[in-house]
Amino acid sequence: MSAPDLLQAWQDHLVHVRGRSPHTVRAYLATAARLMAATEAEDWAALAALDVAGLRIYLAGRRAAKNDGAGIGNASTARELSALKAFLAFARQQIGAVGNAAPRLRGPRIKKGLPRPVSPDDAVSLAVMVEDDATQPWIGARDRAVLLLLYGAGLRIAEALSITGAKLPLGETLLVTGKGNKQRMVPLLPLVREGVAAYLALCPWPMAPEEPIFRGAKGGPLNQGMVQKAMAAARRALGLPDSATPHALRHSFATHLLGAGADLRSLQELLGHASLGSTQIYTRVDAAMLLDVYTHAHPRAG
Repeated sequence: MSAPDLLQAWQDHLVHVRGRSPHTVRAYLATAARLMAATEAEDWAALAALDVAGLRIYLAGRRAAKNDGAGIGNASTARELSALKAFLAFARQQIGAVGNAAPRLRGPRIKKGLPRPVSPDDAVSLAVMVEDDATQPWIGARDRAVLLLLYGAGLRIAEALSITGAKLPLGETLLVTGKGNKQRMVPLLPLVREGVAAYLALCPWPMAPEEPIFRGAKGGPLNQGMVQKAMAAARRALGLPDSATPHALRHSFATHLLGAGADLRSLQELLGHASLGSTQIYTRVDAAMLLDVYTHAHPRAG
């Protein structure tokens, strides 16, 4: 089989057997293609023979390239390792290897320190990881959509879970009712709207106007604890600190906007804070960290 044939077989497995979303399929295919190009593996046997040492050397090269702007950080390395293990396990399955187990290599760990916002890269990694780790494709799409609303629109978790069918289809803005029944209008990025649409396309439950769109496994309203549980598993897989909670994504939304030049009054409106004093906490973030966040969120800045 040629390299394109191997990738096609992997794509068919992801789509038809594992039921992965188009977003995940694209990411997993790209990861597999990079590995095959780097190792010059042209058949299942060569891929199945890749051991821990070979995988470690490959990932080290991916991380080292970061100095040239093409490498990856800790969270992306952990996410890529997860995709590679799945691909190599599939390769072993194709040749009938005993156990079909991928190389046992642990992902990078991130030192725990003071609580800090989740970086843009880590926020994306968390959204991808909760989708990949879900027991069913529609549940993975659901959890990803919720996290995108927290980070991409700055919603509280209760606000995201209270969105009803009457709000559909989502437009460029969303009217949110927050604490104290205070209403605010928040913009929705295309990525956020696409994430919600992908979930709705897979959700097996009907969307009644008066019912929440995010559902639990049995069709009832999704409980906050299930989102927190999914994110806790994702942050452990990515080596992120315990401070990487669903609420931290909202905190990150605010911090990154402030670092990119948003004024406090606008931020107050977006977050639904009753007083400006609640918003001013974000001005205490270290200036150096803000510059780092701004640089990562806006590669052409500076």
